[in-house]
Formats: sequence, structure tokens, C-alpha cells
Amino acid sequence: MRILAAMSGGVDSAVAAARAVDAGHDVVGVHLALSRAGGTLRTGSRGCCTIEDAMDARRVADKLGIPFYVWDFSERFRDDVIDDFVAEYQAGRTPNPCMRCNEKIKFAALLERALELGFDAVCTGHYAILREGEGGLELHRSSEEAKDQSYVLGVLTADQLAHTYFPLGETPSKALIRAEAESRGFTVATKPDSYDICFIPDGDTRGWLAEKVGSEQGEILDRSGAVVGSHDGAHAFTVGQRKGLRLGVPAPDGKPRFVLEVRPVTNTVVVGPKEALAIGQLAGARFSWAGAAPTDPFTPFRVDVQVRAHADPVPAEAMVRHGELVVTPDDALHGVAPGQTAVIYTGTRVLGQCTIDRTISAVPAHV
Repeated sequence: MRILAAMSGGVDSAVAAARAVDAGHDVVGVHLALSRAGGTLRTGSRGCCTIEDAMDARRVADKLGIPFYVWDFSERFRDDVIDDFVAEYQAGRTPNPCMRCNEKIKFAALLERALELGFDAVCTGHYAILREGEGGLELHRSSEEAKDQSYVLGVLTADQLAHTYFPLGETPSKALIRAEAESRGFTVATKPDSYDICFIPDGDTRGWLAEKVGSEQGEILDRSGAVVGSHDGAHAFTVGQRKGLRLGVPAPDGKPRFVLEVRPVTNTVVVGPKEALAIGQLAGARFSWAGAAPTDPFTPFRVDVQVRAHADPVPAEAMVRHGELVVTPDDALHGVAPGQTAVIYTGTRVLGQCTIDRTISAVPAHV
């Protein structure tokens, strides 16, 4: 196959590209320039897709003897990921930019260009497994649960899965990947993993958002509507947040309070007890199937649901109803916010996902 290897400059994508070469594929490496900020350099292990990362990726490509290019996707990244991130916060939602990047950039914009240029598949260093099932190609969890990245790939469709290549999915541990990179002479063998939001490398999401959307003082309310504090902008808060609330009125029971709801229209934040974060049902109209859809999605079927990349899956019942994917967990989920992604599984297989539009509390409002 002709393989386009997406090379981020990290150890995972380096070894993935090397394994594609070893498998006899015709491999070309590409690094995505996602920021036009001149002189952008990596700081510690924060961020990704910087000048330093591009140079690291090029060194690996040279070592492998494959062609290497840097493609400027900064405009598409700004429109589909950064602007979406800001808009979601302004709407009082909690977005997942890594999910949007996979959906809109790596497996949409990049894959589209790859197919136009005659490539058969895009290769990445994600820890996930593709298997042939009764209904066609299926996406499954990696063999290494701690590194499993099937959650952030839950947005992929059957057509996209047909043109992807994940060489790392069967590897038992990240330590083995690093050892392999070292044995191949890759300088990225000991490079730390990236984390946080790549376009906010200093990790100060609140400050970054304040620069983008400004600050406007508003009220913090309890569940009864009483004012218990003030804030400098509702966009800076997320559901489940405990720290940084600066409440002027203590709770009657003296227990900590958490953000339960963000209301951007009135610029208010609602807080309450931890118990009120329990969610009994979630739903989203923006849903997709990762491969073959259920035989009858309009009748309740059993799944496991995961609402964060590193959360434990929870047994649940799912169905499509009134144009939404509705998921009802057996046990209440906690701290779930609109804007997050719910990925549903059957065993190790990723069945599909939805962006959460609404949630229903498992706890009465008077609690």
C-alpha cells in the first residue's frame, strides 16, 4: 500500500512510520503545521506540532530513508478546532479539541488530501486496533489499556476506518515502543509525551479564553437561585469544577460546592453539592457509528459508555430516539457536561459516539 505517515515528532508516530516501512509499504512522512505563530517552540512536555517537533519528525524520516513534507493546515485547524473550542465555551459547553482534531484534521482534511494524491491510507501512532467483523471493519481498544486511545478515535466513520493504519495497537506497553525507538536510533526515544491543549502550551486555559472572548462580571448562584458569589466570566468555568470558585457565602452544610451548570446567555454559574453532579441520562444529536451501525438502533441495546479519554467504561443502555443518541447508564455518571463526547462500546469494539447536547440529573433539584 501507499501509506502517508502522519509524523507529529513524537515517539509513537516515529515507530508507527518505521513499522509501516518494515511491512513493505511505500511510505511518505508528513508533519502538520497547525500554527502560524512564528518561532513557536515546545515548552517541556506541553503542546505539540511546534518547530522542534517538525525537526524531530524530519530526523526520523531521514533515518528511515522516506520522503518527508510539512503541510500547512493552520487555517483549517483554526477554523475547525480553535474557533470551535472558543465557540463551545461561549455557549457554556465543555469541548474536546483532541476529538475535533481527529475528526476534522487528521482523519478528514489530511485523509482527503492523501486520497487525492493516490495514497491508500493514513498511518498514525494511535493505540487502537482495526479488525474485520461481520459488518465490515471495526475499531477496537488497544491491547494496552493504560494507553488505549480508541476513545479519541470514536468519531471515525466506516469510510475513514477503511483508509487508516494503526501499527501500534497490538503492542503491550509504551515502554516497548520507547525501547524499539532507541534500538532504531531515533532521538525521540526518550522524548516526553505531549499533554494539555496543544494551542494553549502554557496550560492557562482561563487566561487564554479571557483574551479571546473578554471578561464580564457575573453572578454565581446556588440551586435555589440565591447569589453566593461573583465571577469575571462564565466561560472560565466547567461543570464539575471545584477550585477557583471564590464563593462569598458558605454552604449551609459546610461542604464544598461544585459547578453544576454554566449559563452563557445570563453570564451566570450555578453551583451545588457533589451529589448533584450525578447524571442519569445523556443525549446528543451529533452522533456517528464507527463502522457498521446496530441492527436496530431505535430499540434499546446494551453498551458500555465512556465520557472521558481515561475514564472507566460504565454499563449502559443506548438507543436512537427523536434524532438523538440517548444513553442511560446503569450507575450515575459524575461531572458530565454538554460539549463532552460520549463514546459507546460493545466489549472492546467502539460502536459510535455523540457530542453531548443535554444531560438529565439523577438527583432532585432540592438536594
